[in-house]
Amino acid sequence: MRTKTIRVRLTVVIVSIGIVVASVLLTAQTPALVARYTATTSNVSGAGDAVRIEVLKWSTDADRDQLLNAWLHPNPPAPPVVAQTAAPAAAGGAAVGGGGGRGGGGRGAGGAAAAPPQAPPAPPANGDAPPADAAAPPRGGGAGRGGGARGGNPPAAGAAPAAAADAAVAPPLPAAAGAAAGGRGGRGGGAPAAPVEVIPETPESALAAALQKTGSVGILWTSESAGYSIKFAYRMTLPEGGERIIFATDRRLGNWSEQWWKPTGTSTPTNLPLTVFEFRLNDKGDGEGRTTLTGKIAEDATAKSISVSNYSEQPIVFKGVKKVR
Repeated sequence: MRTKTIRVRLTVVIVSIGIVVASVLLTAQTPALVARYTATTSNVSGAGDAVRIEVLKWSTDADRDQLLNAWLHPNPPAPPVVAQTAAPAAAGGAAVGGGGGRGGGGRGAGGAAAAPPQAPPAPPANGDAPPADAAAPPRGGGAGRGGGARGGNPPAAGAAPAAAADAAVAPPLPAAAGAAAGGRGGRGGGAPAAPVEVIPETPESALAAALQKTGSVGILWTSESAGYSIKFAYRMTLPEGGERIIFATDRRLGNWSEQWWKPTGTSTPTNLPLTVFEFRLNDKGDGEGRTTLTGKIAEDATAKSISVSNYSEQPIVFKGVKKVR
C-alpha cells in the first residue's frame, strides 16, 4: 500500500514538471507583444469592420532613416546597355588585295574581263628577241587577284578584249547590290543594336522594395482571409501627452479583399503598392487613424520619417482607436 502511494506521488511530480517545461517552451517560442490596438474601419466600403493591430517590436531610428533615405534618394537608372558589334571592315576591303583586291571588287564586283591569251609572235628571222610591246601581258594586270578576274563576270560573246586591263576600274555597285555582293569587304557592317531602355526608379517603388526587404514587426488583422505584415512601426511621444505612431505595410490595404478598403465619399483613391497609416492618441490611449489610401506619402521634418501627407485633411479610416496593451 505504501509503495503504491509513493508511485502515485512520483507520477504527479513528473507530470507537473512536464507541464511546467512545456509552458516555458511555448512562452519562449511565442513572441511577446509590446503593444496591441483595436479600432473600427470608417469611410471605406467595408466600414464597421473590427481591426486589431499587434506590435511585436518598435522600429528603431536606424530603421526610420533607412526607409526615409529610400524615399528621398531612389537609385538612379543604370546606363543603357548597348550590344557589342564587330568592328566594321576597312573601306573597300583594303586589308586584302589592295584597292582592287579580293575585298573590293575582286570576287563580288563585275570588273573588266581578262584579255584572252594570244599566241606568241613568230621570232624574227635574224634570231633577235621579240620587241617589248609583243611580250606577254604583265602578271599584275587585270587578270590578277586584285583586279576582279576571279569574281568578274565572263565576257560577252564576241566582245573585244580590254585594251589596257591594268588601268581598268570596276564600275561602282548600287547600295543594295553592295551589301549582297561585297564579298569579304562587307563583313561587320551591320547597324549597331539599339540601347535597352531602363525604367528609372521612383520614390514609391524604392520604398516598396525597401519594405519588402525589412522583417515584420507586427500584424494588422481584419475580417479578411489573411493579415497584413507591418514592416514599420515608429512611436513618438507627443508634447501634449499621448503618442503618435507611424505604420507601414509592404502591401496596399485591400490586397486580400479589395471591396473592404475602397475609399468612399469625394476623396480620390491613390494607387500605391504599399500603405502608410498613422495613429494619433491622447494621453488616455484613445484616438483615430488616417492612411495613404487617399493621401500621399511625404517626409515629416519633425519626425524625420515618412508619413501621411496632409494628415488632418485625410478621411478617418480607423476610428475609435484604443490602446489595450
